Formats: sequence, structure tokens, C-alpha cells
Amino acid sequence: MEWNPVFLIVGTSFGSFKLINRFVEFLPTPESALRNRWKWENIATSMVHSVVTGIWAVLCFYLHPRMAQDLIGTYSQSSHSLVSVSIGYFIHDFTDMLWNQKLQHSWELLFHHAVVIICFGISVCVCSYIGFAVVALLVEINSIFLHLRQILLMANMGKSTLFRINSIINLGTYIIFRISTLAWMTRWLVLNRDNLPLWAYSISSGGMAIMTLMNIVLFYRLLRSDFLKSSREGKKENEK
Repeated sequence: MEWNPVFLIVGTSFGSFKLINRFVEFLPTPESALRNRWKWENIATSMVHSVVTGIWAVLCFYLHPRMAQDLIGTYSQSSHSLVSVSIGYFIHDFTDMLWNQKLQHSWELLFHHAVVIICFGISVCVCSYIGFAVVALLVEINSIFLHLRQILLMANMGKSTLFRINSIINLGTYIIFRISTLAWMTRWLVLNRDNLPLWAYSISSGGMAIMTLMNIVLFYRLLRSDFLKSSREGKKENEK
């Protein structure tokens, strides 16, 4: 632990994302997003996190392939730092939403962040299950396009070609990096149940169940909004 001070990295990450959030305030904001400027700045900051950690997670497995075979005890300094950096971001985003958004509009994400902070926090403190946490961070590849979708909608570009292209990529990466990844992690938990302490298995299983349910609901919302709704509108226009 001496070579990887967890609390220093988490604190530095938290402060860095606070600064990024402040920096976004000085960037040009579409007029359509001015009525909810906080959300625009929050999504932009989240997108920075997704780009950094999504690419970083892929590199961790590319540079240290042994970690994919042993998600419990094998990890690199880079992967440990990645999980610590993500904890700092999720703490920042948790406090940002708690301070600026009504609870009824943010409770799902607040609950999600609390689960992630607890699971990741245990992982980096005991230096175990780092590989499992890095696999979970692969979902940030999809989050890049998920955040871009929100940015385009706030910029009144919901009917643009760019939005349609992003919707297709978003749905494809959702299936690959969210649904498939969660399914693989669930399968890994079941197969390695005898190798895990009861507390680790219980926390992991509970977290996976919550994440799976939330991702299924979000997938349905995306499918209904970006594809089923547009196809119904197209049929109505053809009938006219």
C-alpha cells in the first residue's frame, strides 16, 4: 500500500473532477441548455470521466492480461490507481447531485454511486478483486455515448444525423459493454463462489443484482425513446 496511497489518489481525483466541473462553466453553452446549466456541466464532467476510465480499463487488461484470468488477487499499480481515481469521481458526482438536484430526480444515480463507492472502496483498501472492479469499469466505454446522447438532446440536436448515428453506437456498446459484461461478471461469480469469502460473495452478488436491474430498465428506456418512438412517428407520417 505504500507505493499506492489510496486516500491521496481518491482525494486528488475528487479535487480534479471538481476543477474540471468548474472549467466547464467557462466553456460555451448552447442556449437550449442554459435553463439547466448545472446538468449540462455535470454531464460534460461525467463524459470526461468515461473517456479517461473507459480507455484506461481497456489498457489495464491489454498491458496486464494475467489480470483477466485472476480477478481476485492479480492486479497492477495502474489498475489499482484506476479504481481509486473512479472512487474520487463517484464521490464528486454524488455530492454534486446531492447539492444541486432534487432527491426524487436523482435517487437512482445516488444509490448506484453509493453501491459503487462501497464496493470499489473495499476492493482498493484490501487490494483484492481489483480485476473485478476494472471489468466493471469497462461499462464506461458505453457511458461515453450515453453522455454524448444527453449532450445532443440538450443542444436540441435530437433529430440530427449525428444523434441517430450515436444512438446506434450507443445501443451496440450498451449490449457489449454493459449487458454482456454484467452477464460475464455474474457467471464469474457463480463459477468462483467457493473461492470467495461469504462477505465478498454477498456484496458482489447484491451489487450485481442491483446493477443488472438498473441496466435492464435503462436499456428499455433507450430502446423505447430512440428506436420504438421514432419508428412509430415514421409510420404516422407515412399514413398522412
